[in-house]
Amino acid sequence: MQEQIVILDFGSQYTQVIARRIRECNVYSVIVPYDITAEQLSALAPKGLILSGGPASVYARNAPLPDRAIFDLGVPVLGICYGLQVMAQFLGGKVEPGRKREFGKAKLRVVDSFSPLFANLPEILQVWNSHGDKITKMPHGFKSVAATENSDYAAIENLDRKLFALQFHPEVAHTPQGREILARFVHNICGCQKSWTMRNYVDIAVEAIRQQVGKERVILGLSGGVDSSVAAALLHKAIGRQLTCIFVNNGVLRGREECVVREVFGRHFKMKLQYVDASKRFLTALRRVTDPERKRKIIGRTFIEVFETAAKRAGKAKFLAQGTLYPDVIESVPIGGNPSAMIKSHHNVGGLPKKMRFQLVEPLKCLFKDEVRELGLELGLPREIVLRQPFPGPGLAVRILGEVTPDRLQILRHADTIVVEEMKTTGWYYKIWQSFAVLLPVRSVGVMGDERTYDYTIALRAVESQDGMTADWVKLPPELLERLANRIINEVKGVNRVCLDITSKPPGTIEWE
Repeated sequence: MQEQIVILDFGSQYTQVIARRIRECNVYSVIVPYDITAEQLSALAPKGLILSGGPASVYARNAPLPDRAIFDLGVPVLGICYGLQVMAQFLGGKVEPGRKREFGKAKLRVVDSFSPLFANLPEILQVWNSHGDKITKMPHGFKSVAATENSDYAAIENLDRKLFALQFHPEVAHTPQGREILARFVHNICGCQKSWTMRNYVDIAVEAIRQQVGKERVILGLSGGVDSSVAAALLHKAIGRQLTCIFVNNGVLRGREECVVREVFGRHFKMKLQYVDASKRFLTALRRVTDPERKRKIIGRTFIEVFETAAKRAGKAKFLAQGTLYPDVIESVPIGGNPSAMIKSHHNVGGLPKKMRFQLVEPLKCLFKDEVRELGLELGLPREIVLRQPFPGPGLAVRILGEVTPDRLQILRHADTIVVEEMKTTGWYYKIWQSFAVLLPVRSVGVMGDERTYDYTIALRAVESQDGMTADWVKLPPELLERLANRIINEVKGVNRVCLDITSKPPGTIEWE
């Protein structure tokens, strides 16, 4: 069985970050609801437990509390922020509202340099706090090993029982030595080996796919995006010609997308690839539609109709493969009680029409996005596909404000191609989260040569983000912006003005629709 660290989620916005940091230590991690029973936890055979932070106060009436018996499982436990307070409250300590709340950067003073969490680290560390409560009475058998100006118990431990707790957040980038602290917990305290690598995962996943699928056939909707592409490559490695990929041209794809997909997956990997050009059908359905939500629903509904027909042509298949990722699984399952309510209802989870009676194969459902990219490279997919920037499911339709027409699509597709070319040429494409063009329903007067023009406006969008939840606009070099504007205006017929979107998220969103 794969060694793993189990994280109990109490609703922290950083729970997924904890899981990712553990995996960066080459140790597998899983997230479970806080109210999992000790018996259920024991069945997972964890090498260690981590109790996440959370927005609640442990002494509140409806506070989310775990099964008390988890502390008697005999495995190391690390409590973080709210997790520290749970540990303290359950084991004889006391937690009360602090006179002074701690949010943001703080200086942590290590008072016991022999603590296994802090051994060989500097005496003074920068850490990140986010709490209003504090321990006022130490739990039985514990001692303080680090303090801040506002708390004498910023890090506590009970070595005999291998119980550790931190008032600060080691998982965030604002705690520079946080990764080292977590690495000490998983390697030195829990005894985990560095066995979680994508090379090892390929063998594990291939065997799991073969066990699930047997000799049955599988179909997969291939979009050309990172997730579906990596899922296709992994499934093909596992079951070869039992897999049929269906690629639907919905008419709102990026430039040359259909050519790239057919070349890479059909000719290079020699997968069974069914190409369906339904662009006219999609564009007809989108005629005179301007509301962004209606666009999305029309594209989603039409895709299902086209895919159903294509799936029947592909022959009888028992399984449908999806590129569901671990965050999709976590965010689509609400946690019991009050913390961490369901963040989103993801299209890959529970989104199948009832009349499509397939069993699901989700070979990426335990991976984060960065791990999926790493897996894609391990499987031999081209960097251009594995490292490509995110692209919305409804495609260019949501980057055209207003009605989607063939003429507007031609304008935006050409402008978008120029943006991608220039970002790649200058090296910026792979440095940032996303960069693209948006066609605005705004026409203005311009002068080109000796003639006046009355043409459209293109907005440029470039953002930096870790996960798409928040984003900052990128300060691209002026010479790059100048070249983008010049090329778009000179080469794209129908455009005479280029603007730059300098809105961060929040208050804006990354996409315009």
